[in-house]
Amino acid sequence: MSGGTFLGMPSFPAAAAKSTRDRRLRANLSHATRIIREKRARAVAELADWAELRAAGRAIKDHTLRHLDHYLIQLEAAVTAAGGTVHWAADAAEANRIVADLVLATGEREVVKVKSMATQEIGLNEALAAEGIAAYETDLAELIVQLGDDRPSHILVPAIHRNREEIREIFAGRMAAWGRPAPEDLTDDPAQLAEAARLHLREKFLRAKVAVSGANFMVAETGTLVVVESEGNGRMCLTLPETLISVVGIEKVVPSWRDLEVFLQTLPRSSTAERMNPYTSIWTGTLGPEGDGPSAFHLVLLDNGRTTALADRVGRQALRCIRCSACLNVCPVYERAGGHAYGSVYPGPIGAILTPQLRGTTSEIDASLPFASSLCGACYDVCPVAIDIPEVLVHLREQVAGQGGHRLERAAVKAAGFVLDHPGVLAAGERLAGRARGVLPERLPGPGRAWTDSRDLPDLPDQPFRDWWKKNRSGSSAGSSAGSSSRSRSRKDSR
Repeated sequence: MSGGTFLGMPSFPAAAAKSTRDRRLRANLSHATRIIREKRARAVAELADWAELRAAGRAIKDHTLRHLDHYLIQLEAAVTAAGGTVHWAADAAEANRIVADLVLATGEREVVKVKSMATQEIGLNEALAAEGIAAYETDLAELIVQLGDDRPSHILVPAIHRNREEIREIFAGRMAAWGRPAPEDLTDDPAQLAEAARLHLREKFLRAKVAVSGANFMVAETGTLVVVESEGNGRMCLTLPETLISVVGIEKVVPSWRDLEVFLQTLPRSSTAERMNPYTSIWTGTLGPEGDGPSAFHLVLLDNGRTTALADRVGRQALRCIRCSACLNVCPVYERAGGHAYGSVYPGPIGAILTPQLRGTTSEIDASLPFASSLCGACYDVCPVAIDIPEVLVHLREQVAGQGGHRLERAAVKAAGFVLDHPGVLAAGERLAGRARGVLPERLPGPGRAWTDSRDLPDLPDQPFRDWWKKNRSGSSAGSSAGSSSRSRSRKDSR
């Protein structure tokens, strides 16, 4: 992976054509997403004011994005006043260089990580490895992905594409190379798998002197960072090491604690279908060597394409995203294709609009992502901050089409426009198609073949509708009206 791009990834249609034929993958995804979305629906239904919370979340995010410069400066001042150090990273390379230098300065050669989606976006693990630094993921799903030499496929559950039998095989075969080995009698029982991961990670937590984290939110007024999670690994990473380095996208800032309260209601219900997260870790700066927690705190504020997205009036709403993953769990395309087909750490509907804005649309995979959707709108319906994903998808499709691609599509639309502007040409074409219906192929030739690989061409009638109408209805309209009037008068007379 380089700069958040999975190297060698084909376009989404090509990747999805392969992944949709993987029966085990589809079974894993279908089972997991169905359970998650059903639980989420029940959790959301408990709140009578969910619509108001959703509107409040959207308003807070939009206000913050409009005044992002102000709140980021306020955040920097508050973090610095609390004993932390703020670093600004324009892109992935700069962020990786900052983190590597900070780790090397401590003299350590390993770090533990939590809530690291932004670091996956920039390829931090690979950058640290190039400097001789080992980075260990501590989230259970991320651990499964790392041990399996795999890629995340879901925002909330990165290993959603794996079943417990596969996880047992990964633990048994790979844990020893990364630290404490799995028990020899390990089965695929969830409790045993969780215990094997706990023992493996506890060794790393107690040894690590440096931790790298992300954050769900940053509160500008106090310089506070917030991590919500369900396993406790975050609490271990954020409190035990001596040095904490947090890499966070600039869009994660909120103005005040009052604003944070809204998202601490909507995020857990939309993501894990819980009323609140089991662990909510909150920290502000440092308390020095005698205090509780790290004695050195560094905040790396990451741009990496976010200000480019911010400049797009339609596309900027993607920056509202609070990474709940609700849109993935209702998306029929994601459920069938899986997260790897998106070629990004951000899969699903939100990835289809966020990734092309962060990375641009010059690569084949990024140019194809806005088309990885049926535009059914289910993603918008469940989004807790009301991101109109279908609107942004259409907006980005227009941009991609304007880059010089889709030449055949534009030519076809232009030809159709000419035909529809000339009724005589349209009528002649319809009659010709009707006469040739017996020799027309069942599949379209050339580029159009991809469309008919999964669809049947509709059967053409033997005559156009306009000809049928002239033969069967033309000249009879007046008679029909007269007959109707006569019948109406007869009914009145009978009464």
